[in-house]
Amino acid sequence: MPKKSTKVKMKSFGDLFGNTEIMDNGSTPAEVKEIPLTQLHTFKNHPYKVRSDEELQEMVDSIKEHGVIVPGIVRMRPQGGYEIIAGHTRKRASELAGLETMPMYIKNLSDDEAVVVMVDSNIQRENILPSERAKAYKMKYDAMKHQGAKGNSLKELEEASGDNAKQIQRYIWLARLNDELLEMVDTKKLGFTQGVDISFMADFEQEWVLDVINDLSVNISTAQSAELKALSKDNKLEDEGVIREVLAPETKLKPRKVTLRKEKLDAYFPDNYTEEDIEEVIIGLLDEWKARGESE
Repeated sequence: MPKKSTKVKMKSFGDLFGNTEIMDNGSTPAEVKEIPLTQLHTFKNHPYKVRSDEELQEMVDSIKEHGVIVPGIVRMRPQGGYEIIAGHTRKRASELAGLETMPMYIKNLSDDEAVVVMVDSNIQRENILPSERAKAYKMKYDAMKHQGAKGNSLKELEEASGDNAKQIQRYIWLARLNDELLEMVDTKKLGFTQGVDISFMADFEQEWVLDVINDLSVNISTAQSAELKALSKDNKLEDEGVIREVLAPETKLKPRKVTLRKEKLDAYFPDNYTEEDIEEVIIGLLDEWKARGESE
C-alpha cells in the first residue's frame, strides 16, 4: 500500500463548519458546556476504534493534570442525551481519569452533515487502521452523495484527506469486505491489494475465502486474489473447493494410477488369462484382504 506523500494539517473548527463560531441549534453562538459522560453516546456506526494503548494513557495523564483542553462536538439525540461527533477517545480518557463531565460544543447537524464533520475531524489522525480509513471514506462519500454533492466527490475527499482520489476509491471498495477479512488487513495477515480484490466478491464467496484461509493458514498473493476476483466475476466459483484449488493447489487430490509390469504379472498368471481375467482375480484377492482386515 503506497504511503502518503503529503503532510496534511488538521482542520480547525472554522474549516469544519465554514466559520469560526460554533453555533448552538444553528442560531446563537454556543458556549462550551460541561455534559455528564453518562449522557454521551457513541456516533452510529462510528468507524474509529478507541484503543487502549500508550497514546490513550498519555491523554489520561494530561487530563488528570490539565483537564480536557479541546472540547468535543456533539448533537442532541431525539431519544435523549447527546451523540458524540468528535471526542470519543477524549470521553474514554475522561472516564479513566475519573471525571464525571466533559466540555462539549453542541451543534445542530443533519445525519449527513454529522458524518462529514465526524470523518473530517478524525481522518487526519496518525495510526489510523486500514479498516477505519475505509469505513470513514465510505461513510463520507455516501453522505456527500446524499447531500447532492456535484462534481467529483472523490476529488473533494482527496483535498480533505491527503490520500489521492484513486487510493480513496480503493479504500471505499475495501469497506465492502466482511469484518473478519478487514481485521486481517489491519493485522497484515491479508494484503491491502488482495483485500481490495476480494471485496469485489459476493458475501458468501468472502466467507469461503475466510474459511480456507483459517483452515489452511495460507497467505494470498496478488496473483491469487486477482484470479479469485476474475472467477467471481465470471460466476465460476461454484463452491469452496474452487477457492481451495486457487489458494492451495497442492492440496488438490491427484487421481491415482497404478501400473503393474507384464513380467511381474506373468509370474502369477497363465498366458491364456486376458486383462479382464487378471483384473477380476486381483480385485477378488483385494476384497478378501479387506474383509480379513475388517474382521480382525
